[in-house]
Amino acid sequence: MLTIRKASERGASQLSWLDSKHSFSFGGYMDPRHMGFSDLRVINEDHITPGAGFGTHGHRDMEIVTYVLEGELAHKDSMGNGSVIRPGDLQRMTAGTGVTHSEINDSQHNPVHLLQIWLLPETKGLTPGYEQKHFDLAERQNQWRLMGSRDGREGSVTIHQDVSLYTATLNADTELNYDLATGRRGWLQVVRGVVSLNGEAMAAGDGAAVADLEALTVVSHQDDAEVLLFDLAA
Repeated sequence: MLTIRKASERGASQLSWLDSKHSFSFGGYMDPRHMGFSDLRVINEDHITPGAGFGTHGHRDMEIVTYVLEGELAHKDSMGNGSVIRPGDLQRMTAGTGVTHSEINDSQHNPVHLLQIWLLPETKGLTPGYEQKHFDLAERQNQWRLMGSRDGREGSVTIHQDVSLYTATLNADTELNYDLATGRRGWLQVVRGVVSLNGEAMAAGDGAAVADLEALTVVSHQDDAEVLLFDLAA
């Protein structure tokens, strides 16, 4: 089974400083047909105006992954962490027993464009934690680069769930294959550009749920297309 979730079908939140699109139910957008996929609970694509952002707020019992596409996002949290997340950076925050944080556009002139991803943790009540790593373009050009995993292998960020998160940035006419193990599920999110997945056309913002299908083939139809691939437990 391969089911495409078109960008135009996503939920939306519009504020004076925020344009957010929701692949799954989130906040005021509720659709019982789209409550997540496997342990993947949220994929929000956010555009934040200069100098604005999410003030201090709380989370618990969630793995929160932030991937900045353009601009710079300033992060501060109750664990004492303070950083700026830039393109190529992946940040993981384990909310666990409870954490507060803020996320503010670090520029007074340029917008910031990012994906915020939530995954259910494998265990509730984890000690809150934080990790951030940078992945150079050369590491992910025309190849899969593991960015997040349960065991932090290959220099990836550790995510407290049975998931492997890959990225790839592709030249036009590049083909990448990926084999899902029997019983695993996949979610492909197109970050930018136009690609096809097993012959199905997909554009920026589109997602695809994959189940009972082991061989995946991604073909890029333009330079600098980028995709994220989640290898998930059933």
